[in-house]
Amino acid sequence: MISLQKKQKIALIGFSLTRGGGDKVMANLSIFFENNGIEVHTIIILDGVTYPYSGKLVNLGLLKDESNGFANKYKRLLFLRKYLKENDFDFIIDFRPRTKTLQELIISRLIYKTKTILTVHSFLIDYYMPKSKWLTKLIYNQNYATITIVDSVKNLIENLYQLKNVTTIHNPINLKEIVEKCKEEITIDFQYIIAVGQFESPVKQYDKLILSYSKSILPSKQIHLVILGRGDQEPLRNVASDNHVLEYVHFLGFDANPYKYIKKALFLVLSSLNEGMPNVILESLACQTPVIAFDCPSGPREMIIDEQNGLLVENQNLEKLSEAMNRLFLDQELYTNCKKNALASIQQFSLDTIGKQWLNLMKINTDSQN
Repeated sequence: MISLQKKQKIALIGFSLTRGGGDKVMANLSIFFENNGIEVHTIIILDGVTYPYSGKLVNLGLLKDESNGFANKYKRLLFLRKYLKENDFDFIIDFRPRTKTLQELIISRLIYKTKTILTVHSFLIDYYMPKSKWLTKLIYNQNYATITIVDSVKNLIENLYQLKNVTTIHNPINLKEIVEKCKEEITIDFQYIIAVGQFESPVKQYDKLILSYSKSILPSKQIHLVILGRGDQEPLRNVASDNHVLEYVHFLGFDANPYKYIKKALFLVLSSLNEGMPNVILESLACQTPVIAFDCPSGPREMIIDEQNGLLVENQNLEKLSEAMNRLFLDQELYTNCKKNALASIQQFSLDTIGKQWLNLMKINTDSQN
């Protein structure tokens, strides 16, 4: 790596610091970079700060007015352009979904004027790339790198768009933060399994989770289901009521510290239709809580070692999901083994390990900066 003569400056750009895997990765990397002597500016488009972060915060959401019209968007775009130019960053790392093609062409060609890294955080790449190969190449080919979080997404992008600058770097988790936050007390006085994530969109499929839970032996054993996250609870309550488990299903809303609940759960269940690389699996294993997950595209297979730290279930097979819940509850030897292996199984995803992969990508040697 190249030894540096000056302190490096990195701009991290995302929607907010409160929602989704990309936002959490950005927050964690801001902490790692700052701890390694890099000057970090975290720029968010929408006002919202929940995740711990480091460095200077630039909140463009505070410039947003109620109309959010063209004039206001143009004002914020000019502010961003001026800020990036004045600070002369060595790298820009962009964690946003990119669904507005014209806007992204303008940003990539006129706003970002230094080495730029664009990230893709979902198997649903339409959230990040136009369907047009020509337009995608206009946005992505001049970048320093395009980062995917699992190899299956990397392969998909390379096959569809023939991009040459794609690299996989997994999501990191801040083990120190998780271990500390696990210590907080909770008031739940019953045994439970848990699911964590927003249900504002149907991708998490909590309706199917509740149905599978109702078909398992867990309700009859007084093992409850706790769901953490934002969304309309009423349709899910109706599913629980229709399947006679409403008294056992609890919606606790959003909590900035889900780890205290995950730590005390018997296991976590991920019932998604698709993912990118779901942080919640790593976070659960960091809490030493085994995981059951559909083998959906993409991510669970990268983190769950079947029968070693959890169970992978045939994708979208609700009967098999119920069976997996029964098995992990009834087979004490299997459960103990998965719980014992959980933390050790994810050390390669630690913030320090993944952070160093980012430094290697950017050819940054922090020895001269510390």
